[in-house]
Amino acid sequence: MKKILLIGLVTLILTGCTIVRIDTTSIDNILNVVLSKENTLYNRVGRGYKYYVPRGVTYIDSSGSNDKLYSNGVYYYLYLDEISYYYQKTLDYKKDDSKYYSRKIDNDGSLGYLEITKQDNLYLIEFVYNYARIEALVPKEDINDTVLNSSYILSTIKYNSDIVKLSLEDNFLQNKEEKYDVFSAKNQDENSFLRYEEEN
Repeated sequence: MKKILLIGLVTLILTGCTIVRIDTTSIDNILNVVLSKENTLYNRVGRGYKYYVPRGVTYIDSSGSNDKLYSNGVYYYLYLDEISYYYQKTLDYKKDDSKYYSRKIDNDGSLGYLEITKQDNLYLIEFVYNYARIEALVPKEDINDTVLNSSYILSTIKYNSDIVKLSLEDNFLQNKEEKYDVFSAKNQDENSFLRYEEEN
């Protein structure tokens, strides 16, 4: 028993677990840490895509390629651009110093940008990455949390190429209806179980 406990303890010490704390006081640091990781988690699946909804964020509704999420009084509007994904469109963004925050993102070929614009007493966050966009209107104190949650969502989006291709075809959404009458017999010549019972 002691040997098993000792082997388990040694294995735990040698393999260990790495915990990375993210300094959420800096938007640049949030982007650098979260977007640089390869993350395969997902807990939300849509038609042709999947992604991870972080703890504290709630999925509310879906309409086509638009998802609505909520966290601490903030609504996140997620748009998945399956057309740009399918045709592998490139993104052209230039930093705008007149904004509260503006940054072009290029993470090993994954392009995007984060732009934050002050509107009255609120801030409009427009975060584009991985062929998807999140928009949220937040008070100043919620900017960093919203950027952190959005970074996790956008960095984990994975598209299913086959389903995206099918969904872009013209006849994908057309239903094929067939009239079916449950009460009419398919073939009048067939012997039915009831006829068999009556004869016997």
